[in-house]
Amino acid sequence: MFGGHVTAPVNSPHLRKSGSRQLFSDLESSEMKGAGSTPLSTAAMLPSPVLLWRLKVMLFFLWGFSCCKIGWDSVMRMSLDLRDLFLYEAFLYYNPLLLVTAAVWFWGANLWVFAQSNVNYSKIFDLDQNHLTYKEIWKCATWMTIIVPTSMTSYLYLYSHGEVSWAASQPVLLYTAVAIILIFPFDIFYLSSRFFLLKTLWRIVFPYQAIAFADFFVADILTSMSKVASDLERSVCRMVHKQVATIAWFEADSVCGSHAIAIPIVLVLPYIFRLFQCLRQYKDNREKTSLLNALKYSTAVPVIFLSALKYHVFPDSWTNFYRPLWLLSGVVNSLYSFYWDVTRDWDLSCFTRIFKFTKPHIVSQIIYGQKWVYFWVIGSNLILRCTWTYKLSAHLRHNHLTVFAITTLEIFRRFQWAFFRVENEWNKMNSSKQSIQMGDVSGEEEKLLSLNNHNV
Repeated sequence: MFGGHVTAPVNSPHLRKSGSRQLFSDLESSEMKGAGSTPLSTAAMLPSPVLLWRLKVMLFFLWGFSCCKIGWDSVMRMSLDLRDLFLYEAFLYYNPLLLVTAAVWFWGANLWVFAQSNVNYSKIFDLDQNHLTYKEIWKCATWMTIIVPTSMTSYLYLYSHGEVSWAASQPVLLYTAVAIILIFPFDIFYLSSRFFLLKTLWRIVFPYQAIAFADFFVADILTSMSKVASDLERSVCRMVHKQVATIAWFEADSVCGSHAIAIPIVLVLPYIFRLFQCLRQYKDNREKTSLLNALKYSTAVPVIFLSALKYHVFPDSWTNFYRPLWLLSGVVNSLYSFYWDVTRDWDLSCFTRIFKFTKPHIVSQIIYGQKWVYFWVIGSNLILRCTWTYKLSAHLRHNHLTVFAITTLEIFRRFQWAFFRVENEWNKMNSSKQSIQMGDVSGEEEKLLSLNNHNV
């Protein structure tokens, strides 16, 4: 009887302090402490974000070194007489996607600057709330940087080791995967952003509606990537005709050869789309500026087609007549485009304001309000506008490394152009908003004056 367990009520005053809540049993309290300490112990076991970032960087450089080593060894296995053809074909399939990857990296840098300077780019481009930030853009660019060179390395390795059929499948699989991801109808891989891009491209090709800022902004970027579009067409042509990893395409006059009429047609299409956009704008606003802008894009047409004529006329006719016309049209196109960039697309009165960040940053200190930025941007824009004519010329495409370098520089020029073009549009939106507010205030004042019968 005396050894039995004595229970006491939970609300017994002997188990409570004055003014405190009821106490739980030791078992319950120990369970709560154990449950509460679990996240802390789990968090302590996880590696720090800095360590993870360093590990990722180390693996990235290890992967890059492996791709370079395998690719170089694969190229060295080829005989000297086939090595140039081998590299040219591999370069044709993969350089368009490499350039697109570089453009995505640059666009992420654009969005990063817009975010640091509080430029409401989602309002400028009329984006929804689910638009991609610069972090997500860079994540996409990182995966593209990994996947495209990996596929290229696989192509080089398999081709050099005699696995021609497996090598031919590498670019086909890569292009197919890219197309599927772009048109995939399910809510993965940033569906809303992919739909916005496809819708914008549709509006560019068929400008039946009023032209929005995003429409002609993307169309301008497409003009800088016309060489990329042309190489994509050449690559797809060879895939469709089963000429991948063969020398059947080497005949210049073949359907996928370097003299095909499809090359200048694809090169000129972005400029034609942009020209029709300008004509559509003139139809809507009746401003002569739109016609002058359309004239600027039309100057690219003779540069492209005069260059393509080299393969379809006699050499004397090209040297004595068509080549001087090509040079003249190239100069006109370059200078006209440069003039339009500086006087129309940019606003030099508030140059570099977009680099005025809300928080102190070394990029803002180096660029914002510095005079050297004026000279660099204007000078580099003029030089790269002139060299861009080289890319538009089909008869200069044989030096693929030079064309690749010039195309990369053109994408960089467009990258720095985007800063000041968006800055100009943001300033216009703010000034129009202020003028509307001032108009509302003056209207209210006029109403008050009329009510009080004042004469001013």
